[in-house]
Amino acid sequence: MIMIKPLLSFRFKGIWQSSFSRRIAKIFFVSLALLLFYPWLFIVAKELSKDIRIEDKSQIHQTRSSSIEFRDTKKNTDSSLKKLNILWLIAEDMSPDLGCYGVKEVSTPNLDQLAKEGMRWTNVYTTAPVCSASRSAFCTGMYQTTIGAHHHRSHRDDGYKLPEGVQIISDYFRNLNYFTADLITMPAEFKFRGEGKTDWNFFYPGKPFDSTRWDDLKPHQPFYAQINFQETHRAFKAPKHADRSKLFLPPIYPDHPVAREDWGKYLDAATELDRKIGLIIAQLKKEGLWENTIVLFMSDHGEAHVRAKQFCYDDGLRIPLIIRWPDSYPVPKGFKKGEVSNQLISAIDLLPTFYSLVGGKKPAMMQGQIFLGDHQDQPRKFVFSARDRCDETTFRFRTVRDQRYRYIRNFMPERPFMQSNHYKEGAYPVWNLIKQLGKKGELTAWQKNFYLAPQMEKEELYDLENDPWEMTNLVNQTDPPTQKILNELRQELETWIRDSKDQGEKLEPIDLAKRQGVLKKETHPLSGYRLKENGEILWMKAIPKKKK
Repeated sequence: MIMIKPLLSFRFKGIWQSSFSRRIAKIFFVSLALLLFYPWLFIVAKELSKDIRIEDKSQIHQTRSSSIEFRDTKKNTDSSLKKLNILWLIAEDMSPDLGCYGVKEVSTPNLDQLAKEGMRWTNVYTTAPVCSASRSAFCTGMYQTTIGAHHHRSHRDDGYKLPEGVQIISDYFRNLNYFTADLITMPAEFKFRGEGKTDWNFFYPGKPFDSTRWDDLKPHQPFYAQINFQETHRAFKAPKHADRSKLFLPPIYPDHPVAREDWGKYLDAATELDRKIGLIIAQLKKEGLWENTIVLFMSDHGEAHVRAKQFCYDDGLRIPLIIRWPDSYPVPKGFKKGEVSNQLISAIDLLPTFYSLVGGKKPAMMQGQIFLGDHQDQPRKFVFSARDRCDETTFRFRTVRDQRYRYIRNFMPERPFMQSNHYKEGAYPVWNLIKQLGKKGELTAWQKNFYLAPQMEKEELYDLENDPWEMTNLVNQTDPPTQKILNELRQELETWIRDSKDQGEKLEPIDLAKRQGVLKKETHPLSGYRLKENGEILWMKAIPKKKK
């Protein structure tokens, strides 16, 4: 104020007398004001800006916290699911033979409860009725016939790799910084081991998973893990549970004590499988993983019975599918807790669906379709499957199914259903029983005409709504509605074969098929079947034949 007073008195003594002087004075005082007050304005603005940024960061932190811990139940976006763990429980050779699917004489309380807490699907099909071809498909999201993996246990010693741009499921999740595991070593108190099964019809260099140990899961979240169960794969080994006299035996099989015992052992195996899954669920809860892990239960294809595994009927292709979503997490679009869906699903749809749910983008070339979440594809109208060489036995079947009908095209109808197969002759009691009863004339007319016919039908069409065991072939019915359905499914299948670039038209050389697909004499056909405990794929040498 001491300096301002002289300035003000100087102003009144004359500087304001001319307009020019007044302009100069205004400029001077404005500049002086800016010089005195600008630093204070800058400081205030800076503090306000800082407060705003802090508030924004708080909001961002809250958003991230919501995406990890899912406290914000109003939001339902796939991007909010990025930190969920994923656990696939994969049975072998199992149709939907569980209590929650209405099957009697089987005890599956753990899987039944999983279905109550989650969602269950009734129309799910694999793309092949045998493990290696099916697994090669659902672990890549591609039809095995497209990627050259269609022959059972093929490419075990020729170095064949997946086509450019196709990856296995663990590599897709690794792209999202997921830890991956195919579990073998389980908690000691379980007293069982995971199968560690891979069984792919292509060569994978290196370790396909990061671990085979349960103990590695909790410290390495988020994780994608799978546990493979052998129980429902032959030979069945489980405590007896099912009452053989009360169980339902499908009419396609002889009602004979051997058949009832064999079917009962299969249901016993499903009961034992459920017991082990109960232990896994309890361990997830004990370790605090239950409420941030999506749990899926499925099978690699249908049941290991005479007209199921290795054949393109519903029994060989239809599988159970149960998905349980953690309660504290917002469910994705299309998921309805406690409900049952009859939507048509192909097993190759599982990879793109789960990959999308945790933030991955489905590759354009991937053939599987997304059925849950923000990026769902249009629901399928049809599912497609195929069977090629299995073991040393060559067939070529292609099939399409809609919600009601199944159409099968047989490219080798001159071959009988029961053409020689060492695996089925050695492991399926009912396979040999059918031959024995046929010689005695003790089969039903349908069983005799189907199993013992010298050749098979070139085309088959079944109405699953009225004929669930696929016993009445409608191909030769001439009524217009049936012919319309036949022509539609026939055209759909031909289009799929063409558009999917089905490689099955070219058969393996006869001598290669006889050797079950192996090139070298020292290679065991089961090479690549599973992992070793160190995570490497197990390659086995053939057992030398004893000289007579």
